[in-house]
Amino acid sequence: MAKVKEISPARLAAFNILQQVETGAFSSVLLAAQEPYLQPTDRALCHELVLGVLRWQLFLDKIVEHFSKRRIESLDPAVRIALRLGLYQLRFLTRIPASAAVNESVSLVRVARLSSATAFVNALLRRTIREAEYDPATEVSDPLERIAVQTSHPHWLIDRWAKSFGVAEAEAFAQANNVVPPTAFRIVSTKANESEVLSKLSEVGATLESSNVAQGAWRVSGATSLLRELSAAGKIYLQDEASQLVAQIVDAKPGERVLDLCAAPGGKTTQIADRSGALIVAADLSATRLETIKATMRLHELESISPVLLDATEQLPFAPHSFDKVLVDAPCSGTGTLRRNPEIRWRLSPAGVAALAEQQKRILRRAVEMVKPGGHLIYSTCSVEHDENEQVIQDVLTSDDRFRPVNTIRTWPHREGSDGFFITIFESL
Repeated sequence: MAKVKEISPARLAAFNILQQVETGAFSSVLLAAQEPYLQPTDRALCHELVLGVLRWQLFLDKIVEHFSKRRIESLDPAVRIALRLGLYQLRFLTRIPASAAVNESVSLVRVARLSSATAFVNALLRRTIREAEYDPATEVSDPLERIAVQTSHPHWLIDRWAKSFGVAEAEAFAQANNVVPPTAFRIVSTKANESEVLSKLSEVGATLESSNVAQGAWRVSGATSLLRELSAAGKIYLQDEASQLVAQIVDAKPGERVLDLCAAPGGKTTQIADRSGALIVAADLSATRLETIKATMRLHELESISPVLLDATEQLPFAPHSFDKVLVDAPCSGTGTLRRNPEIRWRLSPAGVAALAEQQKRILRRAVEMVKPGGHLIYSTCSVEHDENEQVIQDVLTSDDRFRPVNTIRTWPHREGSDGFFITIFESL
């Protein structure tokens, strides 16, 4: 136990979180769970370490392979993670003393009961300090593979994006995926006054910027503690600008009936209710995630939402053509959110994207049955993949003469600075 105490709480927490991410957990969930146990400075460093290591994992692994002459898969998972943590600090966090990065990485290996690997970790990290100019991308001849290493993305994703959007766009998108995203929020009108919230944030030194993506959205830097307080009090809701844009586009009116078929965790659903007072059926497959919606409803004092547990790929328990607006914010690969969820890039596969596209088509086919004449269908994903967006729309709606396309919108991290979203609106004739 004495050895554990020598390690900073931030590094120990990051090490434990990254081990769990390796076995399938999600960093966002684990980081949120860890926050109450860390002081603000440790909390910030833990976030930086976890998300930074996950974003730059391939780049870091290539450095390890070069200096160790071993495949990264051959190393014990705890050793891999300790090396990634040390290397990330050495390469990307110049304010961290090199000795601290090395020594604490060695201590982490010892904590993992792998004392036999401490000399290896120590020697490798110290050699990377001596040869700090080494860049693994310079050894790659294939242009797309070089981009993959430089931006730390799987080669197949870079290849896929290059074919869909062109090499320059793919590279710009991949680079943006490694930039820390801005914090965005909306003000909950049922609980707060906009001018009061903005004044409070300004008083404590926050920098505020009105969004160019979504009406009523704000970007903010600083004032982390106050943001948490305002969120916990239900006065603001932390939500990416592009996600807010989806709810804005639904444009529900008072008295309209709205069906949100994939509603959890409820950001868009509660925003629609807060903006309009429309009658909303919030459907989701997960009972646990529906509880999250209910909790937000109570916090925001919203009474016009009816949560319903159902599988949107199956026959829906509603009369056909009974909703003015139907929103399908479909389950997707999440490739538009890689800045916030970097581990996604290491878990996706072409087969996984294809399976999601088939699920999206099944949901959309159920959704179209619910839209009344003159009503609107809104389909959105936080994916940039054509398979999950244009192809889904084409396969389901191009042969249906009841639906007329109204508009399609894409947002990108490297263009708008928001998450990557695909949003398309259809009118039922």
